[in-house]
Amino acid sequence: MGRGRQKAKHTKVARELKYFSPETDYSALERELTTSQHDHYDEESSKWSEYADDDSYVPGDGSSQR
Repeated sequence: MGRGRQKAKHTKVARELKYFSPETDYSALERELTTSQHDHYDEESSKWSEYADDDSYVPGDGSSQR
C-alpha cells in the first residue's frame, strides 16, 4: 500500500522541481563571478609561488630528481 503513495509523492516533487523557475538576479551573479574568480586565483597562486620558477623538473625526463 505504501509504495503507490510514495511513488505519487516522488512524482509530484519531481514535477514541481522540473517546472520551478525562480527569478534570477543576473547582475548579482555577474558581480559574484567577476570578483571571486580573481581573488581565488590570486590566493591559489600565492600558495604555489615557490614552485612557479622551478625549472629543474622536466616532464618525461628521468634525469631530474623529485
